[in-house]
Amino acid sequence: MSIHDDIERVLIDTPTLHQRIATLGAQITSDYHGEPVTLVGVLKGAVLFVADLARAIDAPVALDFMAVSSYGNTMQSQGRVRILKDLDDPIAGKHVLVVEDIIDTGLTLNNLLQLLRQRQPASVRVCALLDKAKTQMRADYTGFTIEDAFVVGYGLDYAQQYRNLPYIGVLKPHVYHGA
Repeated sequence: MSIHDDIERVLIDTPTLHQRIATLGAQITSDYHGEPVTLVGVLKGAVLFVADLARAIDAPVALDFMAVSSYGNTMQSQGRVRILKDLDDPIAGKHVLVVEDIIDTGLTLNNLLQLLRQRQPASVRVCALLDKAKTQMRADYTGFTIEDAFVVGYGLDYAQQYRNLPYIGVLKPHVYHGA
């Protein structure tokens, strides 16, 4: 049995993902006018996206990562955010672009932005691959606005599985309902 068998349908295929990331990279390159930018990838979900996005930006890029959690191994936010891994380097005076896999409830991202702004960066912006458009929170750069479905692939997981799918797919309900 293949992990692809657990996918109800492909929502965003690989070529479409790569094309949109190239467009985002070009826009970010233009907006930062050649200024260095620190990409803060939110682990683990954004790791594939941040790697491809960094390669699409034609400007000096530093990479750092944070691990935050509001989900655990469930499919709904637990209402609290925990910092599991903090940045390795200071961001004071730097242009920071938080790279997130998905904006769902907005809780995790809102808390993360509050924390980062306290560290006095020159600027803080957000680039999200996916936005379910369920909250008022919007990214400065958005790859795709998607339906409210349980999606996996291209870094997004369910119980630490499916991150390695090369596309974004809708997970079959029986997988997360334990059938």
